[in-house]
Amino acid sequence: MAYMGGQPVIVLKEDTERRRDRDARRSNMMAAQVISEVLKTTLGPRGMDKMLIDSLGDITITSDGATVLDEIDVQHPAAKMMIEVAKTQDDEVGDGTTTAVIFAGELLSKAEELLEENIHPSLIISGYQKAAEKALEVLAEASIDVDMEDMETLMKLSNTSIRSKTVSSERDHLSKIVIDAIKQIIEERDGKIIADVDNVQIVKKEGQGLEQTQLILGLVIDKEAVHAGMPKKIKEAKIALLDAALEVKKTEIDAEIRITNPDSIKKFLDSESDMLKKKVDQVVETGANVVFCQKGIDDVAQHFLAKAGVLAVRRVKKSDMEKLAKATGGKTVNNLVDLTKEDLGSCGLVEERKIGDDRMVFVEECSDPRSVAIFVRAGLERMLDEAERSLNDALYVISDIAETPKMVAGGGSIELELAKAVRDYAPQVGGREQLAVEAFADALEIVPRTLAINAGLDILDTMVDMKAAHAKSDGAYMGVNVYDEGVVDMLQEGVVEPMVVKQQVIKSGVEVASMILRIDDVIAAKSGGGPGGDMGGGPGGDMDEDMDL
Repeated sequence: MAYMGGQPVIVLKEDTERRRDRDARRSNMMAAQVISEVLKTTLGPRGMDKMLIDSLGDITITSDGATVLDEIDVQHPAAKMMIEVAKTQDDEVGDGTTTAVIFAGELLSKAEELLEENIHPSLIISGYQKAAEKALEVLAEASIDVDMEDMETLMKLSNTSIRSKTVSSERDHLSKIVIDAIKQIIEERDGKIIADVDNVQIVKKEGQGLEQTQLILGLVIDKEAVHAGMPKKIKEAKIALLDAALEVKKTEIDAEIRITNPDSIKKFLDSESDMLKKKVDQVVETGANVVFCQKGIDDVAQHFLAKAGVLAVRRVKKSDMEKLAKATGGKTVNNLVDLTKEDLGSCGLVEERKIGDDRMVFVEECSDPRSVAIFVRAGLERMLDEAERSLNDALYVISDIAETPKMVAGGGSIELELAKAVRDYAPQVGGREQLAVEAFADALEIVPRTLAINAGLDILDTMVDMKAAHAKSDGAYMGVNVYDEGVVDMLQEGVVEPMVVKQQVIKSGVEVASMILRIDDVIAAKSGGGPGGDMGGGPGGDMDEDMDL
């Protein structure tokens, strides 16, 4: 409502609530910081797990930041922005989601202190951006080159990612699988190295233990052969990949056929059978002894394929068909007429196996597959899910290194080194922006501080020891010793992370903090249920007393 000449002028709907200036910022910053606090206890190898129960009663137990935020249902728009940070981090580099969120939350916490001192949000944002540029510059200088043939270093990178997960007891076994998988799918495009994690298929099956998890140089298709009479095992397989149905096409319009004698019925049925036999013959004549079909295979066609000794699988997912083409070197054909011997893929073995209660088709021993599978085994469904998440993170870590072969020391060491450099740079900025630059440096220290808290260490002693170590010329790699008191050299301990993960953490954190700080007016419609409806205690509600995330 506004006033003109003493008369009220209604601009917004009657049930609309509005928060302005400090109230709006405080509400948004508090919501974002709550999301950060949720994830803090999951950071590091001594971090705790979260148990998430959805509306259907399904349980997820994990310490993976992206999964936690994906599972919880938030309503506050600022909290949703923090979740977007985690999703961006996960999509771009696959790891460091928890770090990104708690860093963004700490930036907002420090900004709140500066706002209390009447420093304008624009100055804080400007200071943060200058500090981030400096931090990224120092990060690039502090990074260490990685050779993709250096198996020991790659194992350390993968192990660092897996170490904080529930499956850490098998980290060496899983890391070797991850490294071999990424090395197999690396390709060069326009002079750039590309390692697309989507080309690694992860298949989970309950039973046995994590140590039975294996890399398949090929693919696992969660289907069975379409006919009981088909061979279950074929060596030196020649594979036809079909995106065409081995069925008689139905007409688009209804038709009526009038048959006056029994011979005509037989001729009609035989003609349909002959059509299907011709289709099967077209496949068999190319030399194919295995068929993967994206569409259906008629019962009669199944009979002819079984008679010809061909193993066939129908209704294979499109994504699996694409992976099969990359793994076997075959081409997916849309029209049977076009199928030739050159279109066939090949591999050493195709076998149907019974795993638990299900039957699955294994395509193995491909000569140089550009798509591979990791077959995950574990005794519990929850452990299978956590193993999949851990493997996914580790795959992204090695993929990041393949594309940008640079790493930094972990354990909070790189954050403290960046904080020191940014703090030294602050006086060059000068003015009130200097305070924002120093606040950025303080925010970087949240990572080693949180690692110390989660390990049950004395925070003050740990931070004093770390700062003393980093003040020395040879202390750049000193980080939090989460298994004992004090600090240790993270490079010697083998705790290392891809540089691009830390780059993305800084970029994402500054972006979301700047976006939230820029908001000075929140207008929330309180109508029932639809988009922009009841915020459930959002900006329009009483956030101070009861914040419903």
